[in-house]
Amino acid sequence: MQIGIKRRLSAIGSGAVNSEPAGKSAGTSGLRAGNLTGNFNFRHHNTALLGVESVEAPVIVTSAEFDRLLAPALKRLRLSKGLLQRVAGITERRWWAPGTGFEDGAIEAGAKALASTGIEASQIGLLINTSVSRSNLEPSVAVKIHHGLGLPSSAMNFDVTNACLGFVNGMMLAANMIEAGQIQYAMVVNGEDSQATQEATLRRLNETVDTREGFMQEFATLTLGSGAAAAIVGPADIHPGSHRMLGGVARAGTQHHELCVGGIDGMYTDAQGLLDGGLELVSAAWAEAQQQWDWADMDRYITHQVSTTHTKAIIEAVNLDPKKVPQTFPHWGNVGPASLPMTLATESQTLNPGDRVLCMGVGSGLNTAMLEIEW
Repeated sequence: MQIGIKRRLSAIGSGAVNSEPAGKSAGTSGLRAGNLTGNFNFRHHNTALLGVESVEAPVIVTSAEFDRLLAPALKRLRLSKGLLQRVAGITERRWWAPGTGFEDGAIEAGAKALASTGIEASQIGLLINTSVSRSNLEPSVAVKIHHGLGLPSSAMNFDVTNACLGFVNGMMLAANMIEAGQIQYAMVVNGEDSQATQEATLRRLNETVDTREGFMQEFATLTLGSGAAAAIVGPADIHPGSHRMLGGVARAGTQHHELCVGGIDGMYTDAQGLLDGGLELVSAAWAEAQQQWDWADMDRYITHQVSTTHTKAIIEAVNLDPKKVPQTFPHWGNVGPASLPMTLATESQTLNPGDRVLCMGVGSGLNTAMLEIEW
C-alpha cells in the first residue's frame, strides 16, 4: 500500500494487471529481442471474471477522530486539523471488529463470491491470496483462507504480493493457468487490516516525531483502510454472459523502489517523488498502449483508490472523463490491493452487458498495469 503527499498531502496509488507470454499476441512491442523497454502487452483469449464481491470492515473510524488522537503532535508541530479531509478527501476509513481480522474478511468475501457465481468450493483448482497484510511470515495467509472456505486438497494455494497491484497480478496468473488447461476455476482473494499500523503510527507521531517533515513522511499511513474482496475466474466459453478479461499492458519503473516502504509498524513515503514518478510511469504506459488498445472512451475506469489529489492527477494525465472514474476512498480510505476489486464490486451493480471497463493503477515499486474487461 502506498500514498503520497504533494505540498501538504497527496497520494499515488496502485491498481492491477495481467500478463501473457511474449509472442502470444500482436501486442508485444517492447519484448522483442534487443528491445526490452516499454510496455509488456498481453491478451487473454478464453478467460472471464465470473463474479467479484467485497466485504466492508464494520468499525468506522473518522478522520476527525484521528485529529483528536493526534492533538499533541498537531499542537507541538503547529499543524492544522483536517488535512485528511481537505487534501486527501478521506473522511473515514474502517477497521475490523475485535476478534476478527483480514483473513476472516477474505474468507467471507470468498464465500460470497462462490454463492453469487454458483461455483462450488469443490470446483476451485487454485486459490491466490494477494494481501499485503499478514500476521506472520509463514505459513502463507492463503492456507487459512483455503481451510476456512473448505476448498479441496487438490486446490493449489499460495500468496502473491506486489503492493497494490497484487489482486490483478493474481487474476493474471489464474487466467494463464486456465488458458493452459491446468485448472478450470480459480479464486483470487484479498484482505487488509490497517489498524495495527495506524495505531503504531499515531503513537510515534505523538511521542517521537519532532519535525513537520517527519510527520508528513508518515502521515500517509493514516489514509489506509481495512476491507476484503474476492473474485472467481473461469473459462469464458462455458459461461456465456460472463465478463471477459481481454488483456492489457504492464510497465515497470523500479528505479523508484525506495519511494514508498511500508511494514507492520508504519509506512514511509517520498511524497513528491512518488507522485511525479507514478504519473510519469502511467502516462508513458498509457501513450504506448494506444498502439494496441483503444481506451479513450471506456464506460468505466476503475483506479486504485488513494485520494482526491491522486485521482485528479491521473484523470488529467491521461485525459479521462471524471464522470467515469468512481471514487470509494472518501469512506473506505486506501484499502491496498482490495481497493480496486472492492470498487469494481460496487460498480458492478450499475454496469450493463457490453460495457467496457479498464482497471488501472500504480503500485509501490513502482509498477503500473491496465486490464480491460468486457462486461
